[in-house]
Amino acid sequence: MPDIKIHRDHTLGLPKARKIASKWAEDVEAKFDMACTITEGEFSDTVHFTRSGVNGTLIVAADHFDLNAKLGFLLGAFSKSIESEIKKNLDGLLAKSTAENKPAAKKAAKK
Repeated sequence: MPDIKIHRDHTLGLPKARKIASKWAEDVEAKFDMACTITEGEFSDTVHFTRSGVNGTLIVAADHFDLNAKLGFLLGAFSKSIESEIKKNLDGLLAKSTAENKPAAKKAAKK
């Protein structure tokens, strides 16, 4: 079975990372008919996702995400496009959250 492994570092902290993971889970449930459950822990959370032909976990920590997925035989042929779509979705959510966390640029004082 083909495996998909994706690691993304971030500086958001656990509370904001949890929000991204929750949004990610909602997106894959709606778009790919996944069943997702989230198990919260003290230092990290785990999003378990599954559907016919795929199952895996998304580990959510204060400074990184680790996604591990196992694809069944039929979906294995599409592993590169599936991995690309997962990366695009996760990177988009991270970019949006990172942009929201940046402080607005201050205007230079007039002389």
